[in-house]
Amino acid sequence: MRRRQHQEHENHERWLVSYADFITLLFAFFVVMYSISSVNEGKYKVLSDTLVGVFNQPQRAIDPIPIGENLPRNVSQLDGAGAAESADGSAAGSSSDPLQDITAAMQAAFGDLIEAGDLELRGNELWIEIELNSGLLFPSGDALPSDAAFGLLDRIAGILAPYQNPVHVEGFTDNIPIRSRAYPTNWELSAARAATVVRMLANGGVDPGRLAAVGYGEFRPVADNTTVAGRRANRRVVLLVSRFLDNRHQAFTGGDQNVDDMRRARNQAGTGPAE
Repeated sequence: MRRRQHQEHENHERWLVSYADFITLLFAFFVVMYSISSVNEGKYKVLSDTLVGVFNQPQRAIDPIPIGENLPRNVSQLDGAGAAESADGSAAGSSSDPLQDITAAMQAAFGDLIEAGDLELRGNELWIEIELNSGLLFPSGDALPSDAAFGLLDRIAGILAPYQNPVHVEGFTDNIPIRSRAYPTNWELSAARAATVVRMLANGGVDPGRLAAVGYGEFRPVADNTTVAGRRANRRVVLLVSRFLDNRHQAFTGGDQNVDDMRRARNQAGTGPAE
């Protein structure tokens, strides 16, 4: 005898599930719309006042900031010699430019080294760079000056001594590693060479308060270290003579930002060792 197939009971209330979902979503939609339409008047007023204040501020800079190699030409008033103003406003003392005087004296005293490429002069209205090949001053891998270095640096000190411009001495090496007991890396070697030059300039009459020494090691090359000529060019000592007086350790009076401006201008000009 065949069994009777049980017929499933048809559910006529399935629409309630979809309807409940729809009502839930509709409720959530109205909640979101209500929350968006409610504005916090206090926060709105603060935001509005802030925006109005920002856009109504007076212009802070009148002249555009110089970019690239266009350097300011009105630097005579910031002369490193610090020409004093008399009571009637006229400048007292010498009107000569110290950087021009130093450059002319270096060219006259070391024309043979300049022609041979062992000494280079670079610069602009803000600074001059006196670049010396390390072979003129030190034996290979050492920071003890050679016999010829004493006479050379004594002549340079005689040129720089009459002026009050700061002199930053920078030491550079090639990328050949050095692992001596005195100089574990090229950092120590370059810094020691810069310090030696500073000490010799001070002994030659340059005010020690104007001097500073820094070593860059192998990380500021100006030539390809894969060639002999490139490595020779990278082994150098640079004397950076700034137009501005170094007032970093004096109380700030809101005046010119001389040292920072000089460094920024040097980076923008792209002359000398890159920084």
